[in-house]
Amino acid sequence: MKSNSFDRYFGITTFGESHGPAIGVVIEDVKPGIEFPLNEIQKALDSRKPGTRQFTSSRKEEDKIVILSGVFEGKTTGMPICLVVYNKNHRSEDYEHLKNLFRPGHADYTYFKKFKIFDYRGGGRASGRETISRVAASGLVEDLLHDININCYPVQIGKNFAKNYDLNFQNDLYWHDKTNFEELQDDLVSIQKRGDSVGGIVEVKIENLPAGLGDPVFEKLDANLAKAILSIGSVKGIEFGEGFNLANLKGNEANDQISKNGFLSNHSGGILGGISTGQNLIFRFVIKPTSSINIQQRTITKKGEEISFISKGRHDTCIIPRIIPVAKAMIKLVLADAISYQKLIENQYLNLLDYREAIDKIDGDILIALYRRKELSELIGKFKEEKNIEIVDYEREKELLKNLRKKAKTWKLDEDFIENIWKMIIAESKKNQ
Repeated sequence: MKSNSFDRYFGITTFGESHGPAIGVVIEDVKPGIEFPLNEIQKALDSRKPGTRQFTSSRKEEDKIVILSGVFEGKTTGMPICLVVYNKNHRSEDYEHLKNLFRPGHADYTYFKKFKIFDYRGGGRASGRETISRVAASGLVEDLLHDININCYPVQIGKNFAKNYDLNFQNDLYWHDKTNFEELQDDLVSIQKRGDSVGGIVEVKIENLPAGLGDPVFEKLDANLAKAILSIGSVKGIEFGEGFNLANLKGNEANDQISKNGFLSNHSGGILGGISTGQNLIFRFVIKPTSSINIQQRTITKKGEEISFISKGRHDTCIIPRIIPVAKAMIKLVLADAISYQKLIENQYLNLLDYREAIDKIDGDILIALYRRKELSELIGKFKEEKNIEIVDYEREKELLKNLRKKAKTWKLDEDFIENIWKMIIAESKKNQ
């Protein structure tokens, strides 16, 4: 399933479930001979694992990374890298009372409607534990980011707001306002005792980002960042720069005017037209309260019967401290991808290996497109058969080839060569129909 892959110029595919044997990731397109940053990756995994920070799940996992392939004598070989973390402290019996019902706020109901089956033991692929793979993969792109600095910190947790920022004030919650930190802790203790949970808003500030990253229309930098951040469980919204407050401004207030010394403001958050401006890139995202709580709730069973239940088990009072390392990981993957593409189109610092990696990626995209075309051809064949429609439409084929020759000429490709390729593709499609 392609939804478990995240790639364009740096490809990763993640796998595994919360209560399965392991969580892992396969990473492709990594150059050979690179020192594998095992210690850095392990440090990042330690920052997101449960049981290490206040107000997070008490599940105790080592989360030790194991390298299955792609690394030899501490260096990458150029082959696919497979990394796994084995699950050791999963207590599946804690979820036995949930096997026939849908937990409110979780993906149980939607997974069941889509797949007709769901893993009730911690949510399976919908579990926050799936993010191990993302954090592990992000450790391999540090060399592309150079001096880009990514700051992630909550500006709101529950009803508590950060107003006075001191980045030197460090704590388990990544909270940088020491004037109300004790008040925040007291609030969380009270929520934890009630068996409830709380969400919040996280702000991201990316410094030293060059101008020109991102592409028009469907590959905008803010669009790709939004998809990456929203792919993290519990994240329900995102805004860039002034965000929704732009609705309150007039054009002369919202526009980031420019002088010979640079921009005079940053209401757009460092992105215009989907491309970075060179200013600080700023966005915020909202995290809902953890869905698993030890308070009685109403739901239905798989048979549609109404029922009251309590989740029980080990849960996060506040998931924010564990999501921040994941958000950083996803940001790194998006930026690395954008930098890799920009490097290609600017023809900067490219060697033979860079060119080969780029063309290999295009070849992979072609194969994926052909596979999807084959699937569609089979569906068209079934549709025509059901409706008693003639399989072959010669006029449509003739018009298709005519248009392809025109496009080939525009792009300075051999017209006969393109026509022959499509004739082979069409012939293969007819087999499927």
